[in-house]
Amino acid sequence: MADGAARCGIDTVEIARVERLLRETPPADLAKLFWPEELGDAGEGPGRAASLAARFAAKEACLKLFPRETALGKIAPADFGSARDPYGAPRVLLSPDASDVLGRHRVRSIALSLTHDRTSASAVALAEPARTAPPLAGRLIYHLLPIRRGVIRENLRRVYGEDVPEDEIVRLAQAHYAHLGRLALEFLWFPWVPESRRAGLARVENLAALEAALARGKGVLVLTGHFGNFEVATAAGLASYPHARGRFYFVRRPFKPRWLDDVVSRRFRRAGFGVLPKRGGLEAILDRLNAGDLVVFPFDQHAGRKDGVVVDFFGHPAGTFRSLAILALNTGAPVVPAASWREPGGRHVLRFEEPLEPIESDDVNEAIRRNTRAYNAALERLILRRPEQWWWVHQRWKIAAGTGGAARIGSSTGETT
Repeated sequence: MADGAARCGIDTVEIARVERLLRETPPADLAKLFWPEELGDAGEGPGRAASLAARFAAKEACLKLFPRETALGKIAPADFGSARDPYGAPRVLLSPDASDVLGRHRVRSIALSLTHDRTSASAVALAEPARTAPPLAGRLIYHLLPIRRGVIRENLRRVYGEDVPEDEIVRLAQAHYAHLGRLALEFLWFPWVPESRRAGLARVENLAALEAALARGKGVLVLTGHFGNFEVATAAGLASYPHARGRFYFVRRPFKPRWLDDVVSRRFRRAGFGVLPKRGGLEAILDRLNAGDLVVFPFDQHAGRKDGVVVDFFGHPAGTFRSLAILALNTGAPVVPAASWREPGGRHVLRFEEPLEPIESDDVNEAIRRNTRAYNAALERLILRRPEQWWWVHQRWKIAAGTGGAARIGSSTGETT
């Protein structure tokens, strides 16, 4: 969709084929192809085959919108579904894999039209491109104070490839500059917000996932990145949960200059969060996990050859910290992805996702590599959700750029060379 135009997919299915499918397919296998909403809408009456034929045609029409990903097996018919909206019109249901593909193509939504006669059912799927609307502040900063503008655009192009038009890349970059400007103002303003008002600045989503992970009794490793304003979202969002105070510990590198690092550390501790060093902090991290606490890992920065393993990040090799996988595999602590973002009205959201199940392997290095890749995949989904609020100014893909010793990290088994 490099030209920014809408893309259309059309498909037709013979109803007799679906009738045969219904006769010959066990219900458990049928549930792997059709979503519960689709099976429920189709009912059990004489029109069931025609209804499901139209829905299968919709799946195929959606796949035709993304031929490359379909050919590579990244998406399949089961990744798309359809259900009725409150007005009875069909709407698309997306699996996480399908949502990723839409995000990479900057598709805002897919509109569906279904129909059938006595012998066949047809569907039309229309992909509507997203169009970022950067604030005036972002447009001004982009042109007047273009710090690392080349890095930002290069990173955006690396993620979105040729599927997104250049003008949308520029708009995303401008929206990101607006986010950075807002971030700087919030850094200065937030310490002066009274404790009584902080709880109203943010909300927490899916806290039940975090509580369930804590209930396992092994502590929790929180996988996150530089999303939104994580300080405001975390401090304000958890202000309503006083029992969480003193249980969150952030693993981070010291900032430069030193005075800035001191300021940030004091602010974290004042908010009730501990700070653990990224280097030399293993014993302290293990102590916190043994105590059943939560250790937060910012995981989206480049890792050098001593600390990293090369795994894909948005389809490109990237030096990635392997310490999180090592800790998870050795302690059994669940890994819970989390992200924050700022809503248009200015309120912040802190959301926890379901824990990532560990990937086992007889080869320890392979287990580290596979789990690290799974962590990157989780970050990709979080970034695509609110792309303008991720930290695009960082040179995440130094390996591909051939900069320094990091280009020699790893091998097919994940070992450091």
